[in-house]
Amino acid sequence: MNKKVLALTIAASLSLLGCEKSPAPAVDTGEKINLQAIYSVAQSDIDNIAQHLEVNYRVVTNIPSDKCDSKVADGACFEVELSFTATQAIAAKDWTIHFSQIAPIQSFESDDFSVKHLNGDLHQISLKDNFSGFSQGETKTLNFRAMFWSLAESDVMPNYIVSAPRLEARVIESTVPFIDKDTGLEVLPHVETFTDSNTQFKRSAADKTQWLTPEKLYQRNSVLVQDKLAVLQAIIPTPKSVSIDANMGFADIGQGIAVSLGNVKHGDVDAALSRLSTLGVKQNAAGLPLRLSIRPNNNKIIGSYSLNITSKEIIIIGVDGNGVFNGLQSLASLVTVGESRIPMLVVEDEPHFVFRGMLVDVARNFHSKEFILKLLDQMAAYKLNKLHLHLGDDEGWRLEIPSLPELTDIGAKRCFDVTEENCLMPQLGAGIDENSSVSGYYSVSDYHEILKAASARHIQVIPSLDMPGHSRASIKAMTARYKKYQALEDEAKAKQFLLEDFQDKTKYSSVQFYGDNTINACLESSYDFVVEVMTQVKKIHADAGQPLTRYHIGADETAGAWLDSPACKAFVANNDKGVTKMSELGAYFIERVAGILSELDIETAGWSDGMEHTRKENMPAIVQANAWDALFWGGHDKVHLLANRDWQVVISSPDVLYFDFPHEADPKEHGYYWASRHTNTEKVFQFMPDNLPVHAEFWLDRQDNTYVADDTKTPLAAGKKFLGIQGQLWSENVRTDDMVEHKVFPRILALAERAWHLADWAVPYNYQGAKYSSQSNTFTTEMQTMRDSQWAEFANTLGQKEFAKLELAQIDYRLPTVGAIIQAGKLHANIAFPGLTIEYQVSGGNWLTYQEPIAVSGQVNIRSRSTNGLRASRITQVQ
Repeated sequence: MNKKVLALTIAASLSLLGCEKSPAPAVDTGEKINLQAIYSVAQSDIDNIAQHLEVNYRVVTNIPSDKCDSKVADGACFEVELSFTATQAIAAKDWTIHFSQIAPIQSFESDDFSVKHLNGDLHQISLKDNFSGFSQGETKTLNFRAMFWSLAESDVMPNYIVSAPRLEARVIESTVPFIDKDTGLEVLPHVETFTDSNTQFKRSAADKTQWLTPEKLYQRNSVLVQDKLAVLQAIIPTPKSVSIDANMGFADIGQGIAVSLGNVKHGDVDAALSRLSTLGVKQNAAGLPLRLSIRPNNNKIIGSYSLNITSKEIIIIGVDGNGVFNGLQSLASLVTVGESRIPMLVVEDEPHFVFRGMLVDVARNFHSKEFILKLLDQMAAYKLNKLHLHLGDDEGWRLEIPSLPELTDIGAKRCFDVTEENCLMPQLGAGIDENSSVSGYYSVSDYHEILKAASARHIQVIPSLDMPGHSRASIKAMTARYKKYQALEDEAKAKQFLLEDFQDKTKYSSVQFYGDNTINACLESSYDFVVEVMTQVKKIHADAGQPLTRYHIGADETAGAWLDSPACKAFVANNDKGVTKMSELGAYFIERVAGILSELDIETAGWSDGMEHTRKENMPAIVQANAWDALFWGGHDKVHLLANRDWQVVISSPDVLYFDFPHEADPKEHGYYWASRHTNTEKVFQFMPDNLPVHAEFWLDRQDNTYVADDTKTPLAAGKKFLGIQGQLWSENVRTDDMVEHKVFPRILALAERAWHLADWAVPYNYQGAKYSSQSNTFTTEMQTMRDSQWAEFANTLGQKEFAKLELAQIDYRLPTVGAIIQAGKLHANIAFPGLTIEYQVSGGNWLTYQEPIAVSGQVNIRSRSTNGLRASRITQVQ
């Protein structure tokens, strides 16, 4: 064979490293090519490695060494021992492993392997020249250091991929996650359990976070006692005013309810009546009369209502259809599953915040339409009214745009294709199957169904397709579109919606470590793309009967892009849009997109860090800013600054409202933790969203140290209020619908409580400004006592009444771990939500139901069990 042809053949093969799509055949020169001889690896070898290579990931330490880069992340880095054991001999060479690692690797040591960061979280392990294969049972190691910390076992990504040129890639089986049959939680088999508090659990020597043991949890839970009467009368979220019948009387709903709609439309209340039926309260002409009506009242907020329950009838009056719907949900809140009576009382109620939202990120990892429909049901049940649907990000585009099929044909799928002309490369441990559950999108008909379900529950869907940063999926999709039309010699169509300048040599790294995820702000085709997408999305909404009135740009986390883009250099030089320097391009993009939205009669929303750089005079009159700066970083300053612009601020503080964070401080608790190691339901309940700086008096920073909040610099202008609050579920490592439910529930119920009800123990905001710390005592002992008493009632209500309803809706809420001590040879146990079942196991024996202190000897394990008995919590051991 001609050496030049051979070299070109090898180069072409290498460029298609592991691509699952079959490459074009090599030029036939009449000579046979021995690919086995060239590559030293065959498909059978790749299959063998996938089946017989055992991977083990062990965090060695979070304590930085002199091998850490002191110029990155303030020198913070952690060390990992990644080991590979062959259960059968492996002789093949010339194969590589791709794997996801959330923080880029800085340095490494290995006799056999080298490793490099590719893009985002994707890394590649290659074999060194002296690699001599594995003998059976042999272990080889790769030690590396990466920036920041690794404090939770869920940091580690699954689905390591072994590949070689021209062969089909395979996932290494020892890294494939599985679902625990008792808990329903995902297990990563290649991750070694954390055991050391100082080296594995803590960020630094200054980190005072305490590993939550059963003994510490027992002390925390000990203040909670069961209160069945309070539970029967409780409504979640708490109404503004409740008057209980003096005789503690009860109305009988055993025969169901006889509904009289009055002037209420079926469509306004059908979903609420359906939920009552699911809870066992059926419609029946012989049942207790339920009279509904709308009585407009301009002095009341939208959604306000009154509810009056007597032994003879139930009357619900709303200021609008939404109000009647909310009254029905309060009636449902009074229902105890399996009981035929509800307390007689009178409720006068209205929401504290107009905006009561929940964000779900379906871009990083896709979540099914069925889950979204279940979530809408539960949001409505607890009077949340805004679903912020994060549909586009670096790792995926999740909404069908009929005129731009590439967005979902390519941007919604992850597989192993280094050309990324058929799918995106498998970030976030996605594996190689483009049909897996982490890939996918909502078709137009799917999205119509979601919108119609939301409308029936008085919920506004606010879509977000993040831009200009967080846009890699759309950029790669439009580049693939460009190549398609270039091949057809249609250059105009090829460039029509192009989002990147191919001559741009800028080196940058986004917060998630991408160097190619930012839409070019200087190309007219970028704005043509925005117009096309938003016109299509607006039509989809209109066709579903829920007009698109607000759209979330995203606008956050652009990181030094465009500096070496010829298109941007020319744009700034021309200065025809008032942009005189590169640093103004991000604001220009947001301002221009906001203008496009205004022309489409759509209001603009975005994240605070992107919006703050815009010029107010160039923005529309109505702007929503989601404020996500951590409170311990002084984040209240930015919130107040934006509110003082007369913008509509939605509080999205990560310290308490990021539900992808762990519930508790334990390495086995799932989630990222950059702002909080333990965001349990009680912490969400404690939130005082009207007064952000005051939390410095009783909350701690991310290392559980006290902090000071100085609100004298940028206090709120007199009378300024926030539009509302929003919970966030980001999905970088949330790969299943069940895990989403585990993360969101029951915290979303406390979110609803704080969004709807202004607590009587909340500290009013001081418009004069003040300094807050653990020493300032503005939040008095009396206020704390009131708060803790109301939390006890709330926790009892969840455990004894609401969890059974979630189970009927097939919601896999997080079951709490159990508090326990062994004292004088007896096991004492308690739980955060009284009413749930506690189980214990002694020395590996059968699981038994705990009822009262009992004598034990040997190793004692504990767990909680769901009301329906189908799921158990994570197991912990009592020392």
